[in-house]
Amino acid sequence: MNKQLTLYIVLLVVLIGAIIAIDAAKPKPIDWTPSYKIKDKKPLGLYVFDKEIDALFEGQEVEKFNITPYEFLDTNYDYDVKDYTAKGTFINISEKNEIDEESIAELMYYAEYGNTVFMSMKSFPQVLLDTLKVTTETSYYFKDSLSVYIAKSTSKPTKYYFDEGVGFTHFSSIDTLTTTVLGYQEYFDKKQANYIRVPYGNGSFLLHTQPATFSNFYLLKDNYYEYTQSVLSYIPEDNIYWNTGYNERLSGSSLRYLLSQPGFKSAYYIGLIAILIFMIFNAKRKQRIVPEIPPVRNTTVDFAKTIGNLYYQEGNHHTIIEKKIIYFLEKMRTDYLIETHTLDEAFIEKTHLKTGKPVEDIEKAVHLIKKYRHQFESTEAEVIAINKAIEKLRL
Repeated sequence: MNKQLTLYIVLLVVLIGAIIAIDAAKPKPIDWTPSYKIKDKKPLGLYVFDKEIDALFEGQEVEKFNITPYEFLDTNYDYDVKDYTAKGTFINISEKNEIDEESIAELMYYAEYGNTVFMSMKSFPQVLLDTLKVTTETSYYFKDSLSVYIAKSTSKPTKYYFDEGVGFTHFSSIDTLTTTVLGYQEYFDKKQANYIRVPYGNGSFLLHTQPATFSNFYLLKDNYYEYTQSVLSYIPEDNIYWNTGYNERLSGSSLRYLLSQPGFKSAYYIGLIAILIFMIFNAKRKQRIVPEIPPVRNTTVDFAKTIGNLYYQEGNHHTIIEKKIIYFLEKMRTDYLIETHTLDEAFIEKTHLKTGKPVEDIEKAVHLIKKYRHQFESTEAEVIAINKAIEKLRL
């Protein structure tokens, strides 16, 4: 090792040490980033709510999960009795909508079966709002503060003033024949609905626009926990299934804690960049030419084409139809977990909900499958017809 390289290494070590020392000496600023994670102790985290949830739902069983709602609910659906084994209330608290479309469809199916879905967020899935005939609007004011309260008909409501983490989304239009307003927010003389209950099927949706209600900051501030209790009081006394988010899975890295410290994180990445630069400049003189290796040819497609041409040339149209139907039904069972033993109205409805494809296209495909699957002879026109019907679904 020459003297110049030794000097660079010493300077790098001194620089990393200086960054760590300066960062350790600085007072840590308060992080007001809204994370709504159960492990976060910062003001807008859910650490306190996570610890107190059993007390808030006293006598009710609380189950937490950090997979998608679709994954959770689908595994808790009994296809024999055609009902969910996880009966109760689904809860989601987040800054904005992070639920995928497949999970939204499953949640609507879940509510339809007599369950409750509670969502507290500043923006809701548009497909859900359209289905429930609800519209939202976001207003911005020169002062980031407003009062919130639960609607009461018998007495004057208790108002709580929100500033940190406050949201200005409210429900601007609802179906007044079915939807009930449970709470409001006010800015001076402007009264806006921020908590509603919308019936859906045999169940209902509870939509709330102020997720900060459940944060560490407001649960520990004076008597603000009473507002949280009032919001949750509209949830039926049944099992609670809390979706704590998809990012709660802890990293398996042994540097997880160290990388959470800004000073060490900066020094760590500076060191990695320095090593990378060193390797690049040295590799330019020492790296041998790497021979180009052509990628392995994918012969699976060629094989499939050959077999397809063979059936076609032999005029074996029925076999082509049979293979097409087998592939379609296997994909429904494997990818969408839909039972294909009986292609009835229930099958069509589940396929529509889980794939989003038009009911008419699904009904046509099912009709052709039932028509051709038991034939002994088929024509080229019938092959084309069923192929077009299945391809329209693009499963």
